[in-house]
Amino acid sequence: MDIQIKRGLLDVCVLAAIKNEDSYGYQIIKDMRPYMEISESTLYPILRRLEAANMLTVRSAEHNGRLRKYYHIEPLGLQRIEDFKEEWKEIMSIYSFVAREENTDE
Repeated sequence: MDIQIKRGLLDVCVLAAIKNEDSYGYQIIKDMRPYMEISESTLYPILRRLEAANMLTVRSAEHNGRLRKYYHIEPLGLQRIEDFKEEWKEIMSIYSFVAREENTDE
């Protein structure tokens, strides 16, 4: 898969993982696991990039005596998910065109 396409898909998947509630790195990885594998070394740069783009915010909270970073989706992140859903309709249309069966009755 093209690296740019995959990068965009991963960004949206990470946003979707925190859409309904704030979460932290390990939990995001666990939540995504049934759908795709993502490593910590892939996740944390994505989280930093999304934070820099104002699509999520980060807060620290103590958990079992250690600080844990929790990620919260922002309106721009929610809008990115909605934009993705609209873009996906076009992508599926293109896929249908590319994957169509050739008419062999000619």
